[in-house]
Amino acid sequence: MITDMNKFIDIGVNLTGSSFKKDVAQVIERALLAGVEQLIITGTDIEHSDRAIELTQQYDTICYSTAGLHPHHASDYSSDTGSELREMLAHKNVVAVGECGLDFNRNFSSRREQIRAFEAQLEIAIDLQKPVFLHQREAHQDLVSIMKGCRGELKQAVVHCFTGTIEEVNDYNLLDMHVGVTGWICDERRGLSLQQAIKQVPLDRIMLETDAPYLLPRDLEGKPVVKNRNEPCFMPHIADAVANHMGIEKTRLIEAVLDNSHDFFDIRPLS
Repeated sequence: MITDMNKFIDIGVNLTGSSFKKDVAQVIERALLAGVEQLIITGTDIEHSDRAIELTQQYDTICYSTAGLHPHHASDYSSDTGSELREMLAHKNVVAVGECGLDFNRNFSSRREQIRAFEAQLEIAIDLQKPVFLHQREAHQDLVSIMKGCRGELKQAVVHCFTGTIEEVNDYNLLDMHVGVTGWICDERRGLSLQQAIKQVPLDRIMLETDAPYLLPRDLEGKPVVKNRNEPCFMPHIADAVANHMGIEKTRLIEAVLDNSHDFFDIRPLS
């Protein structure tokens, strides 16, 4: 039986991607059966943000979404893009600006273009008083510097899919930012830094996500429905790992995460 102590919100799932094209309904059904009662679909550009909104209309009260331009697509940003995002963000099921931020690892858009698009989206978030859903990869200092200049005007901010260090967590704590944790923490090779850093995240600032179809937990028992594809139904497994590395009871973590997610995104619980 699903109780309040094992209910989840997946704050970051890429349901508009090709990996879920054939079985979105089944993926959502498996999520609900696992206690994941609400999903926030990530918008990464205009097209995917629009598709995300369509899914939220199809699965009203279960699915919500963000609307934004990922740093990979920052070169596409224009005043028209900003207008389209503002229009999308007026929709009742669109709960945050993003995924936006900086990615200096792959640099599909130039650093200058990324900063320009990021600052423009932060301005939209300030104007509309919407939280921001942030992406950061190998750009921590630049992102923190930009956030310091506007954090007081922003409603809320979460660093999505955090995989970093104790020092990075401390910077985010000083800026009163939330942290989204994925199944990366389940990786005994690459997740070691996160396993230590998670101990420094305040309980009232942590949220959980799968970033599905990416980041399938490495230590997952059993095979996923589609080979190597992550799904929201694996949220309980991620919660187990996070609670273990934070050194707290799983029920305490789940209760805090659920409250944090509802408050951050201004979402009503299903029950």
